[in-house]
Amino acid sequence: MTKGRGTDGSLLASLPWTLLALAISLGPHVPYLPWWITAAFIVCGVWRFSIEKRRRPVPSTWFRALLAMSCFLGVLATYSTISGVGPGSALLAIMAALKLIETRQRRDQFVLLFISIFLVMSSLLREQYLWSLPYLVLSVFMIMTAWLRISSPGAERPRRSFGTSGRLVMYAAPLAIAMWIFFPRIATPFWSVPMDTGTAQSGVSDTMSPGDISSLSMSDAVAFRVTFKGVIPEPRDRYWRGLVLTNFNGRTWTSSDPYAVRALEQVVYNGRPVEYTVTLEPTRQIWVFALDMPESWNLSRTFMGPQQQLARSIPIDQRMAYDAVSFLDYRTDVELSDDARDFFTTVPDTSNPRTRELARQMRAEHGSDAAFVEAVMRMFHEEEFYYTLQPPALGSDSVDRFLFDTRQGFCEHYASAFAVLMRAAGIPSRVVLGYQGGEVNPMGGHMIVRQSDAHAWNEIWLPDLGWRRIDPTSAVAPERIEAGRSGSMFDGVAEAWGFSSPSMWVYEMQMYMDALNAKWNEWILGYGPENQDRFMDWLGIDDPDWQKKVLLLIGWTMGLLFVVSFAMALRNGAPRRDRAARLYRQFVKRSGQVPAVGETPAAFALRLQSEDRLPAATVNEITRSYLEARYGVPDPTWLERLEKAVGAMPRFASAARAQRTA
Repeated sequence: MTKGRGTDGSLLASLPWTLLALAISLGPHVPYLPWWITAAFIVCGVWRFSIEKRRRPVPSTWFRALLAMSCFLGVLATYSTISGVGPGSALLAIMAALKLIETRQRRDQFVLLFISIFLVMSSLLREQYLWSLPYLVLSVFMIMTAWLRISSPGAERPRRSFGTSGRLVMYAAPLAIAMWIFFPRIATPFWSVPMDTGTAQSGVSDTMSPGDISSLSMSDAVAFRVTFKGVIPEPRDRYWRGLVLTNFNGRTWTSSDPYAVRALEQVVYNGRPVEYTVTLEPTRQIWVFALDMPESWNLSRTFMGPQQQLARSIPIDQRMAYDAVSFLDYRTDVELSDDARDFFTTVPDTSNPRTRELARQMRAEHGSDAAFVEAVMRMFHEEEFYYTLQPPALGSDSVDRFLFDTRQGFCEHYASAFAVLMRAAGIPSRVVLGYQGGEVNPMGGHMIVRQSDAHAWNEIWLPDLGWRRIDPTSAVAPERIEAGRSGSMFDGVAEAWGFSSPSMWVYEMQMYMDALNAKWNEWILGYGPENQDRFMDWLGIDDPDWQKKVLLLIGWTMGLLFVVSFAMALRNGAPRRDRAARLYRQFVKRSGQVPAVGETPAAFALRLQSEDRLPAATVNEITRSYLEARYGVPDPTWLERLEKAVGAMPRFASAARAQRTA
């Protein structure tokens, strides 16, 4: 039994290349795999190499079957399913690890390289980052090199395998580019794969408690990018509307639209429209962000809710690009029903008693709602309230504790406190979540809105005015609104809030990388039917339908195949005869004889001498000079002697013919 499972060390030379190809293929999956799968792959790789080096038998079939079942159950327990990108990648990775420990022949290594190719392809299902293309080329190059090392003799140097792999990749690259450019694109994919990247987070959710946004705002991850088609709005006007929170339980705000008592709010748009394109990163949520106030958009399956929040019918699990039109000057719901007024002024009777008492007292001291609103904003601005990302923890009655004790908070603290004060005074109010600000990338010309720009503000309803935006953060930290979070990074203000500013050099490098990522998303990942049609128009092809695209693809592919085949024929064709070979061929032609198949120059010379066709001295001189010039130590003297002897042949040949005639 041991003999059947034994190893003889024949794979010792090629096994490291197989392990290297597998490791490179598995690399992009490691951040998303459970730690035990990565550990299992390392253990199996080291174990298998040790088995081959020490000529030990591989584990028994029963042991491998038990290990495979355990790993399968482990994947099922980790993901609760075996379908999807995450579970599928995990199964592929553990399959490669277990296949290693049963590898005994070269054909088993070929199976491992096939698994490597699938691992590379599955990594592209998660996300196609800027580094995806060089990674794809490198991984294919290493897999092909490992393939060649398995098939090559043991004495062949790796350098030759590297060269062959490089040439094959270069031959395939033009064909791959042609397929990518000219293959007819479709507007929607044949299938949809949920992108479980593990890093896609919205920065805002459908609830808000003290500390939620401040913790997310420490992230510099990109939420979305915006390209404006005209003048870019000022930072104070860059409110990116997301969702509206209407219910308050004393600590947490939630979104619960009163559909039974409210119709869609009426919006009147004024002024000039702002046109722009948003490239939204995956969020796994339904909220769609647009400049306040959106008027139109072209993202499919997207609707506007009762409080002008844009939402999609399915979660956004992949990067989305959409055009939108917004108006900075607008009016919303000038008339408000009694039921809606009661809903938007509801405050729990058992929570935050000091805040409710303060609101009633301040409202009684001022003659109108507008004066009360100004008084609250003045309180935030003139009294000792602080804007910080690291506020102290708040227990029950969080608004009371914030207003009367800590007085330190982030935007959600001020938005929550302001809304409660308004409601307690009988003024309808709600909380809006989204983003505020954004920085313009001078290298790419687009705007970057990061998770750190997540923001909360308020809307209050006033008679004859309707819903109006009020941002209490502007009273405490006006520079946060006027310059934006990024605009305050290098002037020392953001450091006081808790932001850490990078060096200018690091910041500029980040801008360059972001510009490259934006172009990658636009021209490579966003290369869809519209971009393809524009490219065809640039080539002079009017109204390109799928038939024209297919014909162009076929023609382009045939042309590339001809070029590649011609290049390979030139490289692999018969070598050109050198000067010594051409001179020897002249000698053979003038001799009047034809060498037999396999007859060497020396044997041919003996035959000519035996037939007395040419002088023996001439035949010996030509033969020796040819052999030395062609196969001997490089010496131009032999080539000169060969040329001289061949050149003198006609005289000797004529003399020989005259002698035979006589």
